[in-house]
Amino acid sequence: MTKGDLINAIAAGAGITKKAAGDALQALIDAVTAELKKGGTVTVTGFGTFRVSKRAARTGVNPRNPNEKIKIPAMNLPTFKAGKALKNAVR
Repeated sequence: MTKGDLINAIAAGAGITKKAAGDALQALIDAVTAELKKGGTVTVTGFGTFRVSKRAARTGVNPRNPNEKIKIPAMNLPTFKAGKALKNAVR
């Protein structure tokens, strides 16, 4: 499912225009992104939780030259943990 497909599904399910559905989806994406940038979490009960996961620095191997070691810096990554209702719906 693409973003366009999701907008169409939202518009049909909520009985609103595609423009309004697109604006609502973009507002949701912006709000989640802003909260994660601040290091917070976003929980949608029954759906899941978005949070920031910290990955430590580590040493890796250069795929072009397996004898060469490279340093991979520490970074923050967005993660999603599915809620119970979503897990049960998919099972």
